[in-house]
Amino acid sequence: MSYVGRFAPSPTGPLHAGSLVAALASWLDARAHGGRWLVRIEDVDGPRCVPGADHEILRQLAAVGLLPDEPPQWQSRRGPLYRNALDRLLAAGWAYPCGCTRRDIELGLGASGRQRSRHGELAYPGTCRPSHGGLRGKAPRSARLVCAMHPADRMDEAPPLLIDWLDRRLGRQRQDVTAEVGDFVLQRADGLWAYQLAVVVDDAEQGVTDVVRGEDLADNTPRQIHLQRCLGLPAPRYLHTPLVLGPNGEKLSKQNGAQALALDDPLAALQAAAQVLGLPQFAAADLPGWLAAAVAGWGRLTAACA
Repeated sequence: MSYVGRFAPSPTGPLHAGSLVAALASWLDARAHGGRWLVRIEDVDGPRCVPGADHEILRQLAAVGLLPDEPPQWQSRRGPLYRNALDRLLAAGWAYPCGCTRRDIELGLGASGRQRSRHGELAYPGTCRPSHGGLRGKAPRSARLVCAMHPADRMDEAPPLLIDWLDRRLGRQRQDVTAEVGDFVLQRADGLWAYQLAVVVDDAEQGVTDVVRGEDLADNTPRQIHLQRCLGLPAPRYLHTPLVLGPNGEKLSKQNGAQALALDDPLAALQAAAQVLGLPQFAAADLPGWLAAAVAGWGRLTAACA
C-alpha cells in the first residue's frame, strides 16, 4: 500500500511553534516512507475560523519548504460527503437523532449516578438512543453515533465499547468509549458537521494511510476507529507527536495566546520543531539540505522506535 500522509490545520489563526511540530513530523514521515503528503484545511467549524488564516497557513508552510503533493482541500467544500456518510449510518442504525441539550445530558448523568469523564467531557448517557425509547417527543437537535458493539444495544445492559489501538510512538492504548465519551455527535445542533465525522470521511476519501498529529488528539483516535468500523472504512496507522508547552505548562495553542510562527529564519524555526521531535541538530547551508538531513534523521528515529 502506498503511503499517504496529511497535515490538517484548523484556520483559527496562523501556525505557531506547536503546530509546526505536527506539520514537520507528518511531512518527514511521508518523505521517509517515499509517500505523498497532503494538506487539508479543517474549516468545518466556520464560526471559529479567522478570515484569511487558511491562506496564511499555506504561506507559512511554503516558507519552511513543506509543500503538499496535491492542491489543498477545504472541509467546508465537502459537505455532500459528510451527508452521505451520515445517511448511511442512520440507515444502518448506527446513528440516531438526539434532542438533548447540555442541561439534559447533565441531568441524565446525575440520574444514572455517573460523573464527568477524566477529560471533563459530558459522557452522553444514551437518553435518545432508539433502544432507550428515542426522542420521546423532543425535537431533534443533533445526530449521534451509537458507541456499542451492536447498534441495537442498550447502554445500561451491553458490555462497554473498548477500543484497543497501537500508536507508533505511545505504544498500546485502550479507551472505554462508553464510559469516557458515550454516543458522540456527528452533526451539531447548529447544523455544522462534527470534527469526528469529517476527519474520518476525509481520511478515507483521500486514501490517507498514516495520521501523524499532536498528542492532544490521541484521545480522539478511539472514536474515529469506531466510526471507521461502522462505515466499513480502513483505519490508518497513528503516530502522536510530543506537544510544545506554554509557560503555564499547558499545551501551546491559539486559545491560550500562542504567537504566530516567526519565519524570518526558517531554518531556526524548523530546528526548534525538530528538537521537540527528538531529532539532533542538522548542519545545512540551506533549506533543501536541512530538510533532506531531517528526513534521513526521522527515518532512523522512527525505525529505532518500531
